Amino acid sequence: MWSPLVRSVLRESKVLHRLISSARSVHTGPCSNISGTEWTKPSGFDTGLTVFNSLTKQKEPLILAREGVATWYSCGPTVYDHAHLGHACSYVRFDIVQRILSKLFGITVIHAMVITDIDDKIIKRSWEENICSTVIASMYEEEFKRDMLSLKVIPPAVYLRVTENVPQIVAFIDRIIKNGHAYATQEGDVYFDIKSIGERYGKFGGAADSQPEPGELSNVKILKCVPSTVFGSQLDIHSGGIDLAFPHHENEIAQSEAYHQCGQWANYFLHSGHLHLKGSVEKMSKSLKNYITIKDFLKSYSANEFRMFCLLTKYRSAIDYSDGSMLEARSSLESISSFIHDTQAYMKGQLQCAPVQEAFLWERLAEAKSSVLKALAEDFDTARAVSAVMSLVHHGNRQLQPVSKSGEGARSPAVFAAIVTYIRDVLDVFGIELLLTREANGSSHSGSMEGVVEQLARFRSQVRAFALARHESATKPGLYPERIPLLTACDTLRNDLAPLGVILKDRGATSTWEITGRPQNQRVQDKDQESST
Repeated sequence: MWSPLVRSVLRESKVLHRLISSARSVHTGPCSNISGTEWTKPSGFDTGLTVFNSLTKQKEPLILAREGVATWYSCGPTVYDHAHLGHACSYVRFDIVQRILSKLFGITVIHAMVITDIDDKIIKRSWEENICSTVIASMYEEEFKRDMLSLKVIPPAVYLRVTENVPQIVAFIDRIIKNGHAYATQEGDVYFDIKSIGERYGKFGGAADSQPEPGELSNVKILKCVPSTVFGSQLDIHSGGIDLAFPHHENEIAQSEAYHQCGQWANYFLHSGHLHLKGSVEKMSKSLKNYITIKDFLKSYSANEFRMFCLLTKYRSAIDYSDGSMLEARSSLESISSFIHDTQAYMKGQLQCAPVQEAFLWERLAEAKSSVLKALAEDFDTARAVSAVMSLVHHGNRQLQPVSKSGEGARSPAVFAAIVTYIRDVLDVFGIELLLTREANGSSHSGSMEGVVEQLARFRSQVRAFALARHESATKPGLYPERIPLLTACDTLRNDLAPLGVILKDRGATSTWEITGRPQNQRVQDKDQESST
């Protein structure tokens, strides 16, 4: 038996079931009755960036309606199954783009994402598993959100579910009919009248020459008018996979512009390239059963490694997935980590090198900053930006060649500190955080942070237990004085690990540990914990 909510949604979905939309054009500021077919450059705040706009099929200046603010709408998942790497690739790539906008260029991104939680696929799955469709949708929605968090994707400002917007969708369709762009059949279905907008349909390519016949289901979707409930008639950026451009986004534009009676509802459409299994021309998809779930992927590789994998190609490009390409991403991260480790050793005086060409390194740092900024301002070219960072690492490594005997020449720790700080800042923009201990990789977990902390805590506990031993003789009660420095060292280690997000807590003769991932600036000691000394 269907729940009342689902029965209500199904009744409403019959009205929406074949809403076949079309059209598109432009809009500059308040939505107006523009009937032309050409894209119109918006008026507003010029960011100084350029983006490849699918509406014009070329790079355009990114101009926002409000200074320092970008409204962004993206199509979320239809929650009837596990999310896979094909989904992850698109979401991670656009997460990187949004991070670049906000962290590097100071633009606040207001992101709304639609969750399609009622759909033929969801209903079919509920029949197959004999589970209410609302349970199916809720289960896979929560799994999707967990997957995104595990990949470090920043959640949107708001998730919009179809089932929570049915009255708005019905009112939306009713207004399109009143505006003369759609009509209802005797069977209760609603069709968009493509002819009512003339030649304005098909800007993404592949549009039909004639109006769909009753019974045709090729362009069926229940939703895709929800962003108007958040952004109204003005939207800066719309994103999604390239496979959604036609007919999905084509139809979405048509119905939105027919509703608002305007010619340019969304100013920019950004589309990400497909993820392919290496050697296959077909994209990764559920229908082809050639997908890898995000959960399974993260058993072998880290979120940082997947981000680097995405960064090594432009977001618009198709990308080949293989163990080889993932190992390339891992190698890039390891090269950066190794360089940072060596620079830290040099700055501490632990690594002895020949005199450094300091002026040369300052020049390479300035060059890298300029190259990265220019690359990311030109349609978010992360591949070129990463190349500039790796070039900086290469030049830095060449200056860190160890020598057998220490010289008495001047050292240059400042330039290496500046380089490392900059590299970390760039990686932070991309959503990559390099810790001193590396993330687990491959099938082995021996190098995981948890394993390292466990061994460290165990060794420390043994040292504390030895140092806390007391004299058995009644004439010498208390601790062994010569062992007290060991206890002091244990406390120092505990306090030094806290800023790294590793919390050691001494509870009597035993100790517990926790990785919070958050720096702790205060000494770690609670009421249950006694100071060793």
